[in-house]
Amino acid sequence: MRFSLSNLPAFFIASFLLLFMTGVMLFSMSKDSLTFDELAHIPAGYSYLTLQDYRLNPEHPPLAKDIAAFPLLFLDLKFPVQSEWWRQNSQNPAWWVQFNLGNEFLYHSGNNPKDIIFWSRFPMILLTLALGALLFIYARRLGGNFFGIAALILFSFSPSILAHGRLVTTDIGAAFGALFAIFSWLNFLKHPSASRMAWAGVALGIAMLLKFTIILLIPFFALLTLLYVLLMFPSHKLRRLGAYLLWSAGAGLICFLFVIWPVYQFHIWNYPAERQLRDTIGDLQPGGITFYENAFAISLADKPFVRPFAQYFRGVFMATQRGQFGNTVVFQEQIKAGGFSSYFPVVYLAKEPLALHALSLIGLAGILWSIKKKLYQGWKNGLITWSKRNFTILALLIFIVSYWLLAISGNLNIGVRHLLVIFPLIYLVILAGIQKLLLYLPHGQRARRVIIALIILFLAGYALVSLAAYPFYLSYYNPLGGGIQNGYRVAVDSNYDWGQDFYRLLDFVQKNNISALHLDYFGGEDPAYWLGEKYIRYNPCKEVASNATPAGQRQCDPPLEKGWLAISTNQLMGGIAKPVSGFDQPTGYYNWLLKYEPIARAGNSLFIFFLP
Repeated sequence: MRFSLSNLPAFFIASFLLLFMTGVMLFSMSKDSLTFDELAHIPAGYSYLTLQDYRLNPEHPPLAKDIAAFPLLFLDLKFPVQSEWWRQNSQNPAWWVQFNLGNEFLYHSGNNPKDIIFWSRFPMILLTLALGALLFIYARRLGGNFFGIAALILFSFSPSILAHGRLVTTDIGAAFGALFAIFSWLNFLKHPSASRMAWAGVALGIAMLLKFTIILLIPFFALLTLLYVLLMFPSHKLRRLGAYLLWSAGAGLICFLFVIWPVYQFHIWNYPAERQLRDTIGDLQPGGITFYENAFAISLADKPFVRPFAQYFRGVFMATQRGQFGNTVVFQEQIKAGGFSSYFPVVYLAKEPLALHALSLIGLAGILWSIKKKLYQGWKNGLITWSKRNFTILALLIFIVSYWLLAISGNLNIGVRHLLVIFPLIYLVILAGIQKLLLYLPHGQRARRVIIALIILFLAGYALVSLAAYPFYLSYYNPLGGGIQNGYRVAVDSNYDWGQDFYRLLDFVQKNNISALHLDYFGGEDPAYWLGEKYIRYNPCKEVASNATPAGQRQCDPPLEKGWLAISTNQLMGGIAKPVSGFDQPTGYYNWLLKYEPIARAGNSLFIFFLP
C-alpha cells in the first residue's frame, strides 16, 4: 500500500539521512587506523592510476581501488618503484608481497600515512552515498516515497554498512554494482530496446569491475530472462526467447568489449607481457580449479589483444581458488582450516540489529501471505499469478537465496562483509513484504494498527542501536551475539578486529607513559613506525624455516613474564580457540594468559595487560 507523502518532503528526508550518514562515517573513521586489507588495496590502486601496471592485487578487480586512489593523484606522493617488493623477481610472487609493498609505500617512502588513509577512504564514502541514493530511487519505484525512506533508514543506520562504507575494500562497491546491474537488467526485460540493452550491458560491466563474485550475475540473468519469457509470454515463448537471447548477447558484448576490455587494457598498459605471463603461471598453477580453466587464462596472458581478458580471468580464477581453499578461521571459539557451514547464518544473526530480524519476520510473513492469497487458483496457477505480478521481488529473492547458498558452501569465512552485496536487496524484500501485509489488512483493523506501530518502533529502535554503537561499528554485535564487548567470542577478523583500534592504543601508551610495549597486532598499521623503540613485537607462535624445521612450521615462544602486553582479539582468539579435528597448527599458546584480566582495552579489539 502506498502512503501519501509528496516528493519534496521525501527528497528532503532522504537528503538529510544521507547527509547524516556522511557525518557519522567521516567522524567515526577519523579515529580508525588502517585495516588489514587496506594495506594492499590502497597502494595497488595508486599504482594502477600512476603506472598502468596491474601486478599488485590481481585477485580483486580494479574499479573500487581506482576510485579510492583518485584523490591521491593530487598529493605529492612517492611510490617505491625501486623496492624489491615491486620488482618481485622471484618466479612465484608471494601473496604477502602486496602487503610488504603497502607498508613501504605508506610508512617508509617519506609519505604522510594519515593523509593517504583519509583521502583514499573519502571516495569510498561517496560511493556508499551513491549506493544509498540508488537504493532510495529503486525503492520509490517499487513502493512509493514511504517505501524509499524506510529502505534508506535501514541502509543509513546499518552498523555493517557504516563500518565498511568508510574503508578501501570491494564490498560496498559490490553492493552498488549488484543493485545497479539487477535493476538495469529488469528494466531491459520489461521494456526491451537498444538503449536499455546497452545500459544493461554497461551496468553489468561496471558491476563486474567492482568484485569478481558479481560474475554470478551472468547465470542469474540467463535464468531471469528465461523465467521472464516463460511467465510473461506463454503463447510465444520461442520467438520471444530468441529475441531476448539476441538482446542479451548484445549486452554481453558491450559488457566485455566496451567496459571490461578498455578498463583492463588501461591497467596493463605498462605491465610487460612476459611479466604478466610469468605472474599468471605463478598464481594459477597451484590452483584447485580445473587444469583447463588455468590453461585458458595462461594461454592468453601474453597475446596482444586478449591480454586484458587474461588478466580479468586470472583474477576470477584466483578468487575461485581462494573460495575453494578458504582460510584459517576462528568461529565460536573453535579454529579450523576451511569454512563452517553455519558461519554466515550465525554471523548474520549475531551482527545485524535485532530490529532488522524482527522486520524480516514481518516482511517474510507478508510475502507468504500474499502468495497464499493467490492459491485459491491452485498451487501452479497461484504461483504463476503471484510471480507475474511480483517479478521484481521474485528476482531479488532468487539472487538473495543463490548468494546465500554460495556463501554457505564456500570455505572463505572472513566476515559478514561478504554478504553486503545482498543487503540492499534484503531491505527491499523486507519492505515489500511489509507493504503487502498492510495491503491485505483493512483500514481501521486493530491488527493493522499494531503492525504499523511495531514497524515504527522497530525502525526507531534500529536507528537508536546504530547511534549507540558509534563509533565502534566494525565491532558491533547485537545482544544475542554478546554485544560490542563480547562479540569477539562469536567471530573475529573483519567482524570485530581488523586493526582499526591501533590509534586508540597509541593514545593509551602516551597517556600512561609506557616505555616498552610487547604487541601482537593484527591490522594494516606499522607499529614500529608509530612506537619506535617502545615497540617490542610479540609473536608467540611464529613461522620458522631452518635445516631442521621445514618452512610453514611454527615455533612457540614461552609466555611473557612481565611488562606491558597488548594483543589484538583476532590473535588472542587464535591462541585460545579449540582446534577442530584435522587442524594441524599449534593452538593453545595463549592459554597461559587466561588467568589474567586485561586492565584496559584500546577501543574494543585490543586487549591491554600489565604483567607484574
